[in-house]
Amino acid sequence: MTLLAQQFASSGPAENASKDRVSRMVGIVVIGRNEGERLHRALASARDQTEQIVYVDSGSNDASVAWARERGVETVELDANRPFTAARARNAGFARLLARWPDIGIVQFIDGDCELAPGWISAASVALMSRPDLAVVFGRRRERFRDATVYNRLCDMEWDGAPGLVQSCGGDSAMRVEALRAVGGFRETLIAGEEPDLCHRLRRDGWLIERIADDMTVHDAAMTRWQQWWQRNRRSGFAGAEAWRLRGREDPRLLRYVLSNIVWAIPPAWPLWPVLWLRVARRSGGLYATHIMLGKVPHAVGQLEYWLRPRSARHIQLIEYK
Repeated sequence: MTLLAQQFASSGPAENASKDRVSRMVGIVVIGRNEGERLHRALASARDQTEQIVYVDSGSNDASVAWARERGVETVELDANRPFTAARARNAGFARLLARWPDIGIVQFIDGDCELAPGWISAASVALMSRPDLAVVFGRRRERFRDATVYNRLCDMEWDGAPGLVQSCGGDSAMRVEALRAVGGFRETLIAGEEPDLCHRLRRDGWLIERIADDMTVHDAAMTRWQQWWQRNRRSGFAGAEAWRLRGREDPRLLRYVLSNIVWAIPPAWPLWPVLWLRVARRSGGLYATHIMLGKVPHAVGQLEYWLRPRSARHIQLIEYK
C-alpha cells in the first residue's frame, strides 16, 4: 500500500470520517492577480473542501490580499522584483503549503478565476489512489458564462475532452506531492505552457496523467472582445515556440505544431484555408474550425515574437488577455 493510500485508508465506515481524512491529506493552492469577486468564489469553494489553503498573489492592485487575509487564508505575496509567472506562483504556494502542512499527500492547484466543483477533491483523491504511478488527475473545466460570448463558448469547447490517460493537464489539477517534488515543480521562467512542460518531465520519469469525467472547476474567462482572443492565442504561440526550444528533440510533435502555425499563417496559404476548415469542422464543428484556422495568425505572431526577442528579455513581460 502506498503512503497516499495509507493516509486515506478508512478505520471505519462513517462517511463523515472518511471525508475528514480526505480533507486532511489534501492542500489547495489558489493563484491570482486582480481577480476581485472571482477570487472570493475560488477561496470559498476551496474552503468547502479543506482548510489547508494557500493563496498566492502576483502583484494585485485591488483588495485581493487584504480580503484573503481577513478571512484567515494563508497568503503569499510574490516579490515584484522578479517577473510574475503562474509557474512561480504555484511553486511558491506549494512550498508554503508543505511548510504549513507537511503531511499532505495531494495538492490541488486552481486559478483565481475558477471555482472548485463540489465533491471534486474526493473524486480526485480516489483517482490518484487507484494506481501508484498516477501523478496528475484533472476533470471537466466548464465556463461559467458559456453562452455570453463566442469567445467563452470556444473556451468551454477547449476544456472538453475524453476521459483517459493524456499527455498533459491544465492549470487546474490535482497532483501527487511526491511526484511534483521529484521533478522539482514548475519551470518558473515560462510565461505560459508550464503545465505541458511539467507533464513532459513527469512522463519522462515514468509518471502518468489522467483526465476523469467528473466536473472539476467552473472558469470565468470574461472574454468579450476579439483583442482578448488574439492575446490568448498570441500567448499560446509564444509558449509553443519556447516549448519547441526546450524539448523539441524529445517531442517531435512540437516541430509540427510550430511549422503548422507558420505555414498556414502566411498569405500564400490563405486560399487553402477551406481545406483546413473542413478537416477540423468534420471533427469539432464549424465554430471551432474557424477558431483553429484564424488562430494560426496570432499563434505565428507569438512564435515570431519569441524568436525575435533577446533571450534575456523572453521572460520579463507576461502576455495577459484580461
